[in-house]
Amino acid sequence: MPPEETLRIERLACAALALVVLCGAPVMAQEYPNKPVRIVVGFAAGSVSDLTARALAQKLGSALGQPFVVEVRPGAGSNVAAQHVVRSPKDGYTLLVATSSSTLRSPSSAGLGFDFATDLTPIALIANVPFVLTAYPGLAVTTVQEFISLARSKPEALTFGGTAVGTTGHLAAQLFNQRAGTRLPVASYPSTAQATTDLMTGRISIAFASAANVLQLIHDGKLTALAVAQPKRAAMIPQVPSIDEAGLPGVYSSIWIGMLAPAGTPRPIVDMLSKSVNEALKSEDVAQQMRVQGMELLGGSPEEFAVQIKSDTERWDAVSQAAGLGK
Repeated sequence: MPPEETLRIERLACAALALVVLCGAPVMAQEYPNKPVRIVVGFAAGSVSDLTARALAQKLGSALGQPFVVEVRPGAGSNVAAQHVVRSPKDGYTLLVATSSSTLRSPSSAGLGFDFATDLTPIALIANVPFVLTAYPGLAVTTVQEFISLARSKPEALTFGGTAVGTTGHLAAQLFNQRAGTRLPVASYPSTAQATTDLMTGRISIAFASAANVLQLIHDGKLTALAVAQPKRAAMIPQVPSIDEAGLPGVYSSIWIGMLAPAGTPRPIVDMLSKSVNEALKSEDVAQQMRVQGMELLGGSPEEFAVQIKSDTERWDAVSQAAGLGK
């Protein structure tokens, strides 16, 4: 065959391949989903992330014409579920509803063989659970600055309540110490509920807690709310200033919830799911279910979610290293 003819055939083959690549993605998106989709959750049944996944599953199933089934796989601070999704086919049929705890380099994430930020593809942020900096009422402080002054004057007398080492509650307490210039010892608790119980009796002095869990206690005067640990006030507790207003900007602690897929999932499928999640969040019944759990709805693009993951990972790594905890 003449060289010119060979070259012509090769060019035609390349053009045909390019056409297949360009046209394949829309076809794939149109065919998806054609079977049930699993949404894997890393916390126990009845947890906030589980309830969130179930509220979305119903809406996504109705919108996309296939059942979305929630599967609970608790363990290792939700990393068991994340690992399962990372190792699943990259076809959009196994998804993960995760929380910001997955961005922490904690002992529970060691040796699992994956990286949350690179081995999963963000789809959309779903909601945020704001945390409130709360104090024992017997301290007679009403602002963050008053508490900082007291902590500096009595460095041995006060204690910060936190959860297990390397978790959000523990690192948030370390971040407070770093930004406030205090040296409060951090008492670790198995759960924020147990820390809250000791906070009401004065066994510990201060702690971060989910707004939904302490709202009634604050209303009843059993706890003193000093600030919401985020840049803006929380809708469910608007009378409490943000941590920025309280004069300690950057001491942010909350739990976001979001949906992800294995890295390499086709972009048309990711975009379809992102659009569907955002549409579901506009539904009043879904919004109401989440507000009852003390959540603020978020939504947004995969790119915005990726920025959040990167920011949180870098921030908590820096806090952990400054506290001498390592990775």
